[in-house]
Amino acid sequence: MMDNMETVISVNGLTKQFGSFTAVDHITLQVGRGEIFGFLGANGAGKTTAMRMLCGLSYPTAGGGTVAGFDIVSQAEEIKRHIGYMSQRFSLYENLTVWENLNLFATIYGMASKDIKSKAEEVFKTLGMENMRNTLVKEIPLGWKQKLAFTAATLHSPDIVFLDEPTGGVDPATRRKFWEMIYRASSQGMTIFVTTHYLDEAEYCSRISIMVDGRIKALDSPARLKEQYCAATMDEVFRIVAKDAKRSD
Repeated sequence: MMDNMETVISVNGLTKQFGSFTAVDHITLQVGRGEIFGFLGANGAGKTTAMRMLCGLSYPTAGGGTVAGFDIVSQAEEIKRHIGYMSQRFSLYENLTVWENLNLFATIYGMASKDIKSKAEEVFKTLGMENMRNTLVKEIPLGWKQKLAFTAATLHSPDIVFLDEPTGGVDPATRRKFWEMIYRASSQGMTIFVTTHYLDEAEYCSRISIMVDGRIKALDSPARLKEQYCAATMDEVFRIVAKDAKRSD
């Protein structure tokens, strides 16, 4: 983590077992405020299980830590109120309008009605979606759905937003625009915790961890990882680190 940066995620020895299977095996990491932290790993590496524990959706078998200042074992409900979450499927309701989706998610995250309305108006103007507020989500283009989902996950100004493969299935131009939104949120002090299968996107992160078979096998900035593994790209780094992985789809 960068020097003098406030820690918003800190876990030590975090472990999750399902019977005799260890999905997450004693991972330790710290993430700072405003950091864009890339959480990489092949399917089956344990990323989703680890993220569920960080989001307060699953309890660890061993180890512990804090997210947004709250204990992941004893204060899971508090964690949920201080984070945002966006999945690959964008977590939107297709048969609700743009406004109805924003209102629903903001309410779930505990925002007051008057604050929701004023913040939504601000968002519509910023994103240029004034004419879409009453449009059903299923009728808007994929790129707009992606922007809307990110907005819904961050409307309540959470300390941390967890993005689970948020750019899956969209074109490169839309991906670049989405990362501009990520950078803006980060510049305002929001911590971004992101998983992605696009290794070029790893280059945009402040730091990256690479999970292999439930353990973190590499953790540093993209530049330092490329130097450490004598690689030209993060794709090469990933292939080297994960070459002996035993788990897959």
